[in-house]
Amino acid sequence: MANAFSLGMLSPEGLQFLRVERIPVEKVPVDALSTVGHQDTAAMLSGILGRPVVMNRVTMALAPGDVVYVAQYKGPRLPEGTTVLPEGASFSWLEVQLMDRGVAK
Repeated sequence: MANAFSLGMLSPEGLQFLRVERIPVEKVPVDALSTVGHQDTAAMLSGILGRPVVMNRVTMALAPGDVVYVAQYKGPRLPEGTTVLPEGASFSWLEVQLMDRGVAK
């Protein structure tokens, strides 16, 4: 589980395809590894998911078949220390899968 997606997560060798699908929050697996890089964001996601989400600032490198669950924030810039979403702000959830070029439809 991540709070952002970057093209830097893709392998530099060869072409790959991404499958991106908007999903309901209930579809985020309980065992999804957190790669959320900010403590405040991890705290907000913990509240939304109803389970602990730890801050885990790591560099992610994806291989074909890997899936990342992205919590995409929409709203105003959050002040430091924010643990509750301000009114009108939200997270949308995306399932992003890296696919080998031979698998794309």
